[in-house]
Amino acid sequence: MKVRSYIYSLLLLLVIAGASSCKKDNYEAPKSKLSGRVVFNGQPIGVRSNQVQLELWQHGYDFFNKIQIFVDQNGSFSALVFDGDYKLTRLPGSGPWVTQTDSIDVHVSGNTIVDVPVTPYFAVTNAAYTRSGNDITASVTIARGDQGSQLEQVRLYVFRTTLLDQDNNSAIGVVNGAAVTPGTPFNATVTIPAALTGADAVYVRVGVKTVGANELAYSAPQKIQLK
Repeated sequence: MKVRSYIYSLLLLLVIAGASSCKKDNYEAPKSKLSGRVVFNGQPIGVRSNQVQLELWQHGYDFFNKIQIFVDQNGSFSALVFDGDYKLTRLPGSGPWVTQTDSIDVHVSGNTIVDVPVTPYFAVTNAAYTRSGNDITASVTIARGDQGSQLEQVRLYVFRTTLLDQDNNSAIGVVNGAAVTPGTPFNATVTIPAALTGADAVYVRVGVKTVGANELAYSAPQKIQLK
């Protein structure tokens, strides 16, 4: 009898465990898409791809964990989440903008679009490119977003793909911040390296570096045809 009772108890535990496992496995994955952009004066701020983060929090659940959302290089972001009410925060020190400790209330119901306003230290508001031989020159205008920030450098990058930034580039042209007046156009030049001169096209992008900030604010990548 003891053996039968033991076997029965063991089988009952296995059935309960299996049912619990099936219940967990049958939870539906989130289907609602939360998307948007980080913006300044209504325009997206370009960043280094998959480095800048936002955080999404939801109250009322046993596990109160944040959802990390990485911002794409064009300033857009997206994540699949469950419908509900959330708090969207800007991770301090993550982006090329002034730290903001307030949160944004977000109600997700189906596909939901929310733009996140930021105050960049500086932003690239204009970048127009010309090529002469192996030199590419950008006519650039920088806007000041924060009056207390000091401009360190403006950098012109060239690379073989549209994914280019401080980490992904083949050459950089630098203009020191002391030579730049925010709101006034100026030129930056980069020389196409020998490894890229045989390509059909290259891509360029302008970044602006602020003293004391790790991340740069960038313009959109631009294709420059070589052939």
